[in-house]
Amino acid sequence: MALHEGGNARRGPGQKEVGEPGDLPTLGIMMLNTRFPRVLGDIGNPATFDFPVRYQVIEQATVDRVVRPDQPAADLVEPMVQAAEHLAEAGVVGLTTSCGFFAAWQDELAARCPLPIVASSLCQIPLVQAMLPEGQRVGVLTVDARKLSPSHFATVGAPTDTPFVGTEQGHELTRVIEQDLTELDPAKAERDVLDAGEALLAQTSDVGAIVLECTNMAPYARALSNHLGLPVFDIVGLLSWWYRSLCPPRF
Repeated sequence: MALHEGGNARRGPGQKEVGEPGDLPTLGIMMLNTRFPRVLGDIGNPATFDFPVRYQVIEQATVDRVVRPDQPAADLVEPMVQAAEHLAEAGVVGLTTSCGFFAAWQDELAARCPLPIVASSLCQIPLVQAMLPEGQRVGVLTVDARKLSPSHFATVGAPTDTPFVGTEQGHELTRVIEQDLTELDPAKAERDVLDAGEALLAQTSDVGAIVLECTNMAPYARALSNHLGLPVFDIVGLLSWWYRSLCPPRF
């Protein structure tokens, strides 16, 4: 099985290591095999979360094999299922992935994985759409608009005509992710996200909220929301909401 663990269950700020009294349940995150930096706010940085996470890296799942038109390579599903089974055996309570393009496999992964799974940030589009006033709709920012397709939306129950813009016209974020580079300038990456947000609103005037497809855009969600004056939904917020449902707090 070509996968490896990214260490034991990770902890967020103030959280205990597994095995200590008062442990919180752990969320399992199936990671692409990458080396680019994971800044605070990125799904791959354990300090992003205020609950424990456990990483499992799927070696076959490189960026170029997952971020592609229509759907990721079909032979990645089996390693993902194996990783899910491994994480379930380790005691995690739910599963997710580190790439929004796995939306194409939400149905199959949900059917085959032993625990509930949120495969993509795009899964929240129908919920966000239901919150918006009449005449407004969800827009999406993606790491590469050339590779996101209607099938990614259809699989998660989102309108296939959902408007979207990518950061591939920028100078930093898409370049670093798709080339899997070891250095990232967060200020330049943020600028790419802001520019893409502006472009989305310029081409689609009825956008009332934005969903970030790319899990690596979450560090810039607040800046984007402030810049555009719109609510912005990312994978970190989705997982925080979902984790609270998997493990409701005591009051």
